Amino acid sequence: MSKAHVIGLGKSGVAAARLLKREGWEVELSDGNTSETLLLQQQELAAEQITVKLGQSLELNDDNLPQLIVVSPGVPWDIPILIKARQLGIETIGEMELAWRNLRSLPWVGITGTNGKTTTTALIAAIFQAAELDAPACGNIGYAACEVALSYRGLGDRGIGEETPIQNCIDWVIAELSSYQIESSSSLAPRIGVWTTFTPDHLSRHKTLENYYNIKAKLLHQSELQVFNGDDAYLRQQGLNSWPNAYWTSVRGKDFLISQKGFYIEDDWVVEKLTATSAPEAIVKVSTLRMVGEHNQQNLLMAVATARLAGINRDAIALAISEFPGVAHRLEHICTWEGIDFINDSKATNYDAAEVGLASVKSPAILIAGGEAKAGDDTGWLAQIQTKAAAVLLIGSAAPAFAQRLQEIGYYSYHIVETMERAIPKSAELAKEYQASVVLLSPACASFDQYPNFEVRGDRFRKLCIAWAAGAKFQHNLILSSSL
Repeated sequence: MSKAHVIGLGKSGVAAARLLKREGWEVELSDGNTSETLLLQQQELAAEQITVKLGQSLELNDDNLPQLIVVSPGVPWDIPILIKARQLGIETIGEMELAWRNLRSLPWVGITGTNGKTTTTALIAAIFQAAELDAPACGNIGYAACEVALSYRGLGDRGIGEETPIQNCIDWVIAELSSYQIESSSSLAPRIGVWTTFTPDHLSRHKTLENYYNIKAKLLHQSELQVFNGDDAYLRQQGLNSWPNAYWTSVRGKDFLISQKGFYIEDDWVVEKLTATSAPEAIVKVSTLRMVGEHNQQNLLMAVATARLAGINRDAIALAISEFPGVAHRLEHICTWEGIDFINDSKATNYDAAEVGLASVKSPAILIAGGEAKAGDDTGWLAQIQTKAAAVLLIGSAAPAFAQRLQEIGYYSYHIVETMERAIPKSAELAKEYQASVVLLSPACASFDQYPNFEVRGDRFRKLCIAWAAGAKFQHNLILSSSL
């Protein structure tokens, strides 16, 4: 029996291990961490005859080498053990590549970009589902891609000797793809590739901007049809010279479309022009979308472009867009307390996303920022703070450095509060003081100094805000009742 080794006991790693086991591999899974949760998973997988080694890394001993190594998205592609594995001729792939090999008979939409890809992916999936297509969202959102493959390749209970694969009725795979997942997926080739934005990010892993760009560009080059955000400065600069056959988009209208075909906004309508000679056709009203901000109009254009290229009609598109609630942790409205909106933008893990988040809310705002700092250009973000933020509350390990940067631009209305628990009551106090209508968590940082991921950080913000609002209301009612 051929041996496969999976690195990383997360959702993707577990799904990959189960898929390999179903295909007849002898499967071993390793994770350098250990915890009570991981120990429970270890026991669960052991019952499925999948070996799990916790608190240790893969070792390549000459007498028992795996024929295949599958890497979870969070594992760097260039760590020494993977370099050695490739030198030894061991096939090394990512979890997404494994899923693709099992689902390549289906059409895929692959969405990548520095920012905007989660909202765009969720909106695309919602439109496809409104058109009564089975189109699960996976990858960096929703299911692990190998979970979709397990569903598609599920075995039915047909009696002894009749375990024939049942192909579930999946019509499209809608995959949000990070640079990490693209990097480890050599043959992934979507029917439609979408590129939302491009700004410096993950450079600690990818080293150079050129390398980061080339990784994302690989996905689009391998896509049959390509959709680009033509309002993104970097992508627009690459333009038709790099992508002559792509469909471009622009919220600024037909005159800003850099191609003779594409999708643009005109008089509150998304308009399509599918060929150089075809007449423009209005598809859906922009005001149908409930989410605010120009960046969400860009996401809307790319989602509509994808749907139309997939042959989806206007009625399904309009229905999905009118009902689309937005994405958790991306400008998510949590609650309103005494006229102050508390908004969770925990997914803003870099300066560009945080700049967009702050630009999208009413001013003045109270901003909560900080976490584990990333490399990048903070100029636009700082300018937005000067324009819109009445005060900034700083949390996490980046707080001292952020405080220094704010001082350098002459902004002194900041407070180092260190934790989310201190930030919420302080933000409510400052919102009252400055008559601010919004408290916005938009960290401009990764979460790993205090939380496992941005979702946990956003969930904590949500829980604290709701508890604060309920507690403050209780105290107010108590005061009123005691005065009667």
